[in-house]
Amino acid sequence: MKNVRMVAIAPRLQQQRTAPDEISSSPIDSGKYKIATIPNIICMARIAVTPVIGYLVVTNSFTTALWSFVLAGTSDLVDGWIARNVPGQKSLLGSVLDPVADKLLISTMFVTMTYAGLIPLPLTTLVILRDVSLIAGGFYKRYQTMEPPYSLNRFFNPQVSSMQVHPTMMSKVNTLLQILLLSTSLASPVFNFSPPINDAIFFLGCTTAFTTLFSGLQQNYAFLEKPFHGKILNDGNRRAYDM
Repeated sequence: MKNVRMVAIAPRLQQQRTAPDEISSSPIDSGKYKIATIPNIICMARIAVTPVIGYLVVTNSFTTALWSFVLAGTSDLVDGWIARNVPGQKSLLGSVLDPVADKLLISTMFVTMTYAGLIPLPLTTLVILRDVSLIAGGFYKRYQTMEPPYSLNRFFNPQVSSMQVHPTMMSKVNTLLQILLLSTSLASPVFNFSPPINDAIFFLGCTTAFTTLFSGLQQNYAFLEKPFHGKILNDGNRRAYDM
């Protein structure tokens, strides 16, 4: 009888011993938790040079500032391409760093170029207010869609994913117009544009003001009024907020 019991228990013990091996061999996307990826390094470099570009603008070093801004914009395209096409280079940290680096660069350029007299103050005020309102709306929606328990550590932890915010088409157009306006306005004193070109830049500024206001209202309305439409992602408990 004792031998029978031992035979019955043996398979159970064997299963317990092999369970950890089975778990460890399961596929885990460890790449998304990486920090030192090429796109992340490029993003951090772009953040680091942003104050330098701003300093070049306020000291009227427009030529150096222009080419530095072009280089920073090119780096944004490069790190995005690497993250999308090179295996193991996409990460959660990168999904946070990239938009932060972009917003920091654009906001710095608007503020410093306003100081230098290249961008009108009302437009810069509108751009900054829009970005602040979107950040506040994003914080509100993240808190609303987070799984408990709630804490500051979990709130700012990119590994604790509660939603994915997809920018609207108007928001993408607005970002493109902002970059185009900054580039042409910064190039104007470098290349001494003629009045017709400067008039076109003024019209571009008016269009940018409209898209900035409209896209800001559109996205904030989505944050505050649109019902949550969630979906379960691959990890089983992450929800996506589609605007």
